Amino acid sequence: MSHVSYDDFAKLDIRVAKIISTEPITGKTRIIKGIIDLGNETRNVIIGGAQYYKPEDIIGKVVIVIANLEPKTMAGVESNAMLLAADVDDKPFWLTVNEDVPLGSPIK
Repeated sequence: MSHVSYDDFAKLDIRVAKIISTEPITGKTRIIKGIIDLGNETRNVIIGGAQYYKPEDIIGKVVIVIANLEPKTMAGVESNAMLLAADVDDKPFWLTVNEDVPLGSPIK
């Protein structure tokens, strides 16, 4: 494993968000389209794990996202953040917080 400098880590805008809507993507079995709420704005995201979770099952989930990742288009959908997850045998377990934390709160 290589090391990352603190300066490189500090460039990441990691925040608390909430999944507010989801929908399947036609022809895709591993990803879904989602909209997250960052407190002061909403963004489209691609969410992995569609083979394990139904789109409606993750609505309302509070997650941790990288908010300043360069946008990426997959299956015709532009993703404007990345949900962070533990990966266990290719199944995502999204990182979250235990307590009521305002959406958009920074992770430092």
